[in-house]
Amino acid sequence: MTIAVTAMSGHLGSEIVGALLSATHETIVGLARTPENAKTVDIEVRPGDYDNRDELEKSLIGVDTLLLVSGMAAPEDRIQQHRNVINAASAAGVGKIVYTSIQGVEEGTAFSPIVQSSRQTEADIRASGLNWIIGRNGIYIEPDIEYIDSYKASGEIANCAGDAKCGYTTRPELGHAYASMATGSQHDGKVYNLHGEPISQARLAELLNGAFGTALTYRSMSVAAYREERVAELGEFIGTVIAGIYEGILLGVLDCKSDFEAATGRDHKSWTEIFAAIG
Repeated sequence: MTIAVTAMSGHLGSEIVGALLSATHETIVGLARTPENAKTVDIEVRPGDYDNRDELEKSLIGVDTLLLVSGMAAPEDRIQQHRNVINAASAAGVGKIVYTSIQGVEEGTAFSPIVQSSRQTEADIRASGLNWIIGRNGIYIEPDIEYIDSYKASGEIANCAGDAKCGYTTRPELGHAYASMATGSQHDGKVYNLHGEPISQARLAELLNGAFGTALTYRSMSVAAYREERVAELGEFIGTVIAGIYEGILLGVLDCKSDFEAATGRDHKSWTEIFAAIG
């Protein structure tokens, strides 16, 4: 069997490729928009520009299972890009698509248009006639870890999530999950929520304190104030999206049951274990 992974040089794509190489002896192929810049592992890398439908079809010849890593374009563009991949896969004779979707509220926040675009891609995959598996990723915890210097400077984590809990995950845990899902036919036709134990922002501060020796506290902000702050630092588009994610946490949408064990055969690593490895 040949398994192809799109966006293989990105954060998530590279984790999935690495996990597949460790988990299976099947042939792994990477797709990348610029293949010559993506040869970081010893696998075949083929052209994989989501905007180039014909190129994608040629690259997917001989592929049995395609792992479609969600693109990063604006929602309205992302839907068509994903359709290009789905249609190319169907034409090339691919048998199964595994899609990296997301969790989130579909209406009412600034993050909702991105969630809606993912739901549309899910619908397009179901309508393709191919076998399919959909993973809905929790929120990456890595950005909070990478933001530690800013947290140190302010002495706190401040956002609009309040006391609500969020089902965070990590890219290595997702890599493991998608490698398991792509190599097991028992997952066909399933939708899995992929995240660890939901935690509050106060608990996140405790975990960061244990890993980095800090004394961070959590301060709750209004949605409007947090959006204004994020836009000032990150720009209109990204700042608004980030605020929308935390508004979704506040609404409780990201505090849901995890299907990680069903998808992988084991529990998601605990936050204590993950953060202990940082120190």
